[in-house]
Amino acid sequence: MLITHFGHACLLLDTGRARLLLDPGTFSAGFEQVRGLDAVLVTHQHFDHLDADRIRPLLDANPDARLIVDSGTAEQLAEIPHEVVAPGAELEIAGAHVDVLGGEHAVIHPDIPVVPNNAYLVDGTHLHPGDAYTPAPQPVDVLFLPTGAPWLKLSEAVEYLRAVAPRAAVPIHEAVLARPAMHYGMFERLKPEATTLRVLDRETATQV
Repeated sequence: MLITHFGHACLLLDTGRARLLLDPGTFSAGFEQVRGLDAVLVTHQHFDHLDADRIRPLLDANPDARLIVDSGTAEQLAEIPHEVVAPGAELEIAGAHVDVLGGEHAVIHPDIPVVPNNAYLVDGTHLHPGDAYTPAPQPVDVLFLPTGAPWLKLSEAVEYLRAVAPRAAVPIHEAVLARPAMHYGMFERLKPEATTLRVLDRETATQV
């Protein structure tokens, strides 16, 4: 299995038979140039996992690629041809076997609705859990390990890694560690009404 990480949650898995691109989102770059895809798989509807502006050109450049998504993502695709799958489904894609696992996104905050989240287990060996601590139904060789997110607590990620106990763990979902705007936006959305959120410019004295 050859793996190319395009940043954050976006990965190209080349099994030697199938070329599968997972989660081409807004925090990822370089996937637009990938050709010869057999499928694009999206775990869930959030923008950092699906860039709606770049998915159409990507599919136009890969006319044989199947777009496989969860039910929540499907609502955003309008006329773009796609297949909706749910946990429990088994897919055959150009000689690769994909088990659909998961069910729900991890809880970000009790006030934020939980959306559907598919995890994808490729050939029984490589697990992309999406945005959840999706249990592995069997020992897996490689776990793509979420590293930073509004829903993620480091100690819980460590316990997830220990529970799955893969041969190798590949950190993904790391872009938010350098893009604090996602967290700032969450603070703004969920803060008390009387509270003002002020993000200070570095090295600039500011009265707050």
